[in-house]
Amino acid sequence: MPGIFDLIVRGGICVTPAGCERADVGARDGRIAEIGDLAGSCAEVELDAGGLHVLPGVIDSHVHFREPGGEQKEDLATGSAAAVLGGVTAVFEMPNTAPSTVSAAGLADKCRRAKGRVRCDIAFFVGATDENLAQLGELERQPACAGVKIFMGSSTGSLLIEDDATLAAVLGNGRRRAMVHAEDESRLRARKSMLTEAAGPAGHTAWRDAETAVTAVRRLVVMARATGRPVHIAHASTVDEMDYLSQHRDIATVEVTPHHLLLTAPEIYERIGNRALVNPPIREQADVDALWQAVRQGLVDTIGSDHAPHTADEKAGRYPGAPSGMPGVQTLVPLLLDQVNAGRLSLERFADLTAAGPARVFGIAGKGRIAVGYDADLTLADMKAERTISTRWIVSRCGWTPFDGTRVRGWPMATVVRGHIVAREGQLIGDPIGTAVRFLDTF
Repeated sequence: MPGIFDLIVRGGICVTPAGCERADVGARDGRIAEIGDLAGSCAEVELDAGGLHVLPGVIDSHVHFREPGGEQKEDLATGSAAAVLGGVTAVFEMPNTAPSTVSAAGLADKCRRAKGRVRCDIAFFVGATDENLAQLGELERQPACAGVKIFMGSSTGSLLIEDDATLAAVLGNGRRRAMVHAEDESRLRARKSMLTEAAGPAGHTAWRDAETAVTAVRRLVVMARATGRPVHIAHASTVDEMDYLSQHRDIATVEVTPHHLLLTAPEIYERIGNRALVNPPIREQADVDALWQAVRQGLVDTIGSDHAPHTADEKAGRYPGAPSGMPGVQTLVPLLLDQVNAGRLSLERFADLTAAGPARVFGIAGKGRIAVGYDADLTLADMKAERTISTRWIVSRCGWTPFDGTRVRGWPMATVVRGHIVAREGQLIGDPIGTAVRFLDTF
């Protein structure tokens, strides 16, 4: 029966829970109202998706937008603009800003800053410290809170949970899945003498070695079991982590990043120097191969960008003084679409890793799939488009990408957030309309 919608996306190949099918998508009041042949229906806005694939809106559950305290690198407005131009409809922002997000007041401050400025939907992690343990359970229930983030390796301010007793106390306060940066601080401290200018950026991989990561993961899983608290391992990067985590799927879910999937040491350090510095570091080919094997076998639950921008001037300092982190939210989708075309992923697996996976892991309400009643979040992609990623395309305030010059096949052509077209063919559309991501009450 013909209907009236706010938006109709016509003629695309939709990636739905039932598979890929050519269909129209009608949105009303921000949600998907109908999927099928809407030839007799009309809408205030129509979007021709002929020749395009219509994917569930991509959720990047790991970004650092640097506000407050690091706005020279990025802020909520520029970071979310980069997100929607790259086909991302929602992001989870990390707590290691300055000051760190460790209280209800800090979370409320970020929500105020986001209002009227962000172009995609957003939620914020709160950071665990040894001072806010008693409040963590209440904090994770606050509106717009993505959950608790634990840093087992050093980060900004007081965001370090180093010993097992404090880690157990953190995990024992709350019930939603905690996201964890798992690198063993005691090992990092013991090996800090390896940090020398002579070692150069390539020494980063030797210092923060595979044992540093897997030791922390083993400790974490023991504590997760002891407390009954599910955990999500951020940016897993090694063969050893994947081998171990494959035995603990009931308590631990897994994230990998595009840079750990697509860049290799030592080549990347030789090519771009300090700009390749990230924590955990870029690994060697055997680790990259293990990550792809884990993706193929279903061990990996989500792919997040770990968008962590620094300015070119900051990166230009001498090692080990240069900071770790690289931008990634704008390049996440095209890099992965290229891997779909290369045969490493199916479109259905892409949708699971970037939409359904984050929704499942974190208990997101109404996002993650193209289905009636869900938010009308859509990422429209031209799987045949060939483009070269360049710094000129990057709108992140840092103004660079480690993938400059990378040729890809598959490109985000339009981004729809709750039935609003927010980006199309490289242009931002309309005013910022981002709002807080909602979570399941029972999660």
